[in-house]
Amino acid sequence: MAAVTAPAPLELGVVEEKGSSLSFLTDNAITATINETYASLAAKRKAMGLTNPGTVEGISREVQRDVLLTNHMFSGLRCDVQKLFSLNPLFRLQHGFAMGSQALPPWQLMCIYGTNRVFMQGAYSGDGSVTAWGNLRWTDRFVTKTQAQIDPRQSQTMVQFDNEYTGEDFSLSVKAITPGIMEGGLTGIFIGQYLQSITPKLALGIEGVFQRATLGTKPETAASYCARYKTDDWIASGQILAAGQVNASYWRKLTDKVEAGVDCNLQFMPGMGSAMFGGPSREGSTTLGLKYNFQASVYRAQVDSAGKLGVVLERRVAPPVTLTFAAEIDQVKNTHKLGLAVSIDGAPEELEEISQRIEPAQPPY
Repeated sequence: MAAVTAPAPLELGVVEEKGSSLSFLTDNAITATINETYASLAAKRKAMGLTNPGTVEGISREVQRDVLLTNHMFSGLRCDVQKLFSLNPLFRLQHGFAMGSQALPPWQLMCIYGTNRVFMQGAYSGDGSVTAWGNLRWTDRFVTKTQAQIDPRQSQTMVQFDNEYTGEDFSLSVKAITPGIMEGGLTGIFIGQYLQSITPKLALGIEGVFQRATLGTKPETAASYCARYKTDDWIASGQILAAGQVNASYWRKLTDKVEAGVDCNLQFMPGMGSAMFGGPSREGSTTLGLKYNFQASVYRAQVDSAGKLGVVLERRVAPPVTLTFAAEIDQVKNTHKLGLAVSIDGAPEELEEISQRIEPAQPPY
């Protein structure tokens, strides 16, 4: 009986000896205090009912991306022909043709593939440039985003890596743009962003930037601060950027189909005033925009303090065909821009029926 039970104390003694060699990392007063403090803060944050505030980049997304014409204005003629092969996994091919536009290439081929965890998109333009995007979702909260662009007209290739973590009441992002270590040191642009919900309606954030073009140049750093206040009917946000730039935006939902947004940008430039040794000059602009959502169309209009008036109308004339009309008039410079686009979606009949049930909640393109 003793021979059978004798090895047990010896094995337990070995396990305790192995465990005790690293126990000082977790079994100490400092670690215990940190764990208790974190658990207490997590419990208080959960009791307050805090939600995720979004990201620093999208702090004014309702105004900049949805209402205003920043991402919707174009000029010239454009035609997009899309072919949807499957929804799960998502696989789509798109041909783009443009004429009379300085921003869009004359011809472009784009391919999109996506699942719940992986998203890939590539575009090849007629001028020889190649752009690729890729997202990998490691978990439900952590995602890595990559982007690369090769342009034969430029000597350097642009590469970007973005790691984003979405918590229950905060968002953390670390971004690297064209990083390099081949010169014997770290070069490129590195951006860190953090946005935290303070109350169920208020969120505060900070952004830090580190930039170094080459090892022979002095590194540059900058810090920006932002705030976002959200209610059921309106959202206000503000940013204090480096070099004395202040940006404020206000979004309000007037009705179920009408949204309005105001964006104000103020730039302080020290030492550029008209007075001798004089004070800083102030330059600013204000933009007011409206968005109307109809059953089969979306209408956007904006006017700014510089005298520009722009409109964009998107209308689905048939299930596979969408027409887009864009116009901009500059009263001060006496110039104008006009744009007309046609988008044709092609898909098998069963996929068209599914897409028609999914897409009405989104603006038709």
